[in-house]
Amino acid sequence: MYFFLKQNKIFPYCFFLLLFFQLISGQKKIRALSYNIRYENFDDGKNQWDLRKEALINYLKDKSPGIVGMQEVLYSQLLDLNLSLSEYSFVGIGREDGKKKGEFCPIFFNTYRFELIESETFWLSETPEKISVGWDAALERICTYARFKDLENNRELWIFNTHFDHIGVKARSKSVKIILKKIRKINKEKIPILLTGDFNLTPEKKPIKMLQGFFQDILADLNIKDPKYGTFNGFKTLVDHPQRIDYIFQKGFKVLKAEHIWIKTPEGLWASDHHPVYLECLFK
Repeated sequence: MYFFLKQNKIFPYCFFLLLFFQLISGQKKIRALSYNIRYENFDDGKNQWDLRKEALINYLKDKSPGIVGMQEVLYSQLLDLNLSLSEYSFVGIGREDGKKKGEFCPIFFNTYRFELIESETFWLSETPEKISVGWDAALERICTYARFKDLENNRELWIFNTHFDHIGVKARSKSVKIILKKIRKINKEKIPILLTGDFNLTPEKKPIKMLQGFFQDILADLNIKDPKYGTFNGFKTLVDHPQRIDYIFQKGFKVLKAEHIWIKTPEGLWASDHHPVYLECLFK
């Protein structure tokens, strides 16, 4: 076969094509998850955190994604997760005091696969370096980001993880612009990026369209009639009008698999009031 190719003009093209596929097949895929785990609320009755955390933790142990961007995580939940997930570490701070108070947007990462290079959190407001509420938002909102080295191939990647406001229309629009501005500022080297989060926006909204113009929305082609289209379930068995408001956006990767995951407790209830977004990818 080699001799035949060499005697033909197509040899150079075939050679580099074979080399490309060898490189791709030699890569170990990256598995990432975006998951709003629902804050610990003692009024949730049968859906309280203590009754569903085991299902969530067992899923992470079993599937072992390399990167998990979580939303609505309180410090007590962080302790539970950190204690149970021995292979993982996390970065992030509480949005209300920059320490432990309020919800985190933590990035969990498998320490056997990824090495943390740097990380930071900024507020989605007019003063992103300060604890603050932005524009017409109801609450403080943040974005946590980190730069990692993939120990499998020494390549680097950025992870941004966020949770947009549920009330502020202007705040959600401005939040996109702040995140994109930050990315342009710190990613001069054009390192591959994953942006995970609960954006409280459906795909037809202008801020999501803006993000889709910069990134690939990994589930942009998902049919609205797909049973697993929506990500917000509200702890209900059936959702009349499923909403896709949780996303993974990517730039610089080859997507191998993208889907919404359903995680249930042993009692058949949802592990959160949101479904996680799952991605398998390779560096381009």
